[in-house]
Amino acid sequence: MALRTAALKPLRKSLLLTRAFSTELPRITERRPNETGHGGRASDAGVKVALFGATGFLGRYVSSGLGSNGTLTYIGTRGDEFAYRHLRPHHELGRAKFSYYSSRDKQSMADIIADADIVINLIGKYYDTKALENTDSFPFLNYKVSTSVWEANVEVPKMIAELCTEMQVDNLIHVSSAAAGNVDSASEWARSKAEGEKEVLKAYPWATIVRPTQMFGHEDKLLNLFAKMAERFPVIPLVDGGHALTQPVYVDDVARTINRIVDDPEMFEGRRVDCFGPQDYSYAELAKFVYDITEQEPTLSDVPAEVVKYGANVLQYEGNPMLTPDMVDLWTEDYLPEMTAEKYAAQKQLGKVFTMKDLGVEATPIEKMAFKYLYRFRKGGHFILAEGYH
Repeated sequence: MALRTAALKPLRKSLLLTRAFSTELPRITERRPNETGHGGRASDAGVKVALFGATGFLGRYVSSGLGSNGTLTYIGTRGDEFAYRHLRPHHELGRAKFSYYSSRDKQSMADIIADADIVINLIGKYYDTKALENTDSFPFLNYKVSTSVWEANVEVPKMIAELCTEMQVDNLIHVSSAAAGNVDSASEWARSKAEGEKEVLKAYPWATIVRPTQMFGHEDKLLNLFAKMAERFPVIPLVDGGHALTQPVYVDDVARTINRIVDDPEMFEGRRVDCFGPQDYSYAELAKFVYDITEQEPTLSDVPAEVVKYGANVLQYEGNPMLTPDMVDLWTEDYLPEMTAEKYAAQKQLGKVFTMKDLGVEATPIEKMAFKYLYRFRKGGHFILAEGYH
């Protein structure tokens, strides 16, 4: 790994700004100068990546892309073998190393970063992880927070960025959220994402920040949420009528964008890449869209946010909560990219905020993918509509 100092960074950045910004990324389809093998998965791309948060929704897609491109990947995990076994097939034998770490043990995280050229941080939480503990007084049990939203979204990214500076890592990619643009959000999750960005850039000013809007895909907590709620409840509350807007982006599009940044990380040092879908929707429109596919027939009800929170206060104690009070706050606000597509395109090169399109990734329409994973909520599946299957 080439050593890099703070003194050299500004000079390197100024030189990069004078070069042409190619959209013909990634180069992974071509053989690299130091690459061994016939290219792709069965090769050595000559790049070492440390990946945190690989077991999450976005992480599995990023991991798959790294493996397909022949990248040697150090994957940090906090669980046992069963927590990451689905990631193993992504990589050729010997091209991925899985290491246990604790977010409160700096050395264990440093061991994963080790000799990595690039560090990718996908760590984040939308709810506080709670566990029961004994108490001396009635009711003799208490829920204690083991990992808070603030710790996962602010303190851990800060630690990773500080390690990258100390260990002179060439590049850091930090995945934040479009919600981080609203520093005064009612949602603690959105505020923590904004603070996390701030701490990362303070510790490692050359980090690349990736800001996706809400992501949809087979394992999402957006479209699946509406379908799962309809399975459990006859009435589905639309927070404040579901009038807030969101612009969902396909999770694999975000992963492809990150992998293209990995292919030429110097081009994006100290820059931001915004990821968003081709169209915005209100939450009410998304709910109707989901139920049109699943053919579920719940009653949609306009419910004030404060009333929805009564139910969320109960549901938040599930192991993997369907709804939390903070999610309700998030759904009262627009969840959109910072600018319109036209304004992104009209930016001058210096200080430009990149989009997926700049990296050659076209946003996938939500209607193109949704049926593939929502039809399972239909009674009888999609075969029930075909003659001879019922």
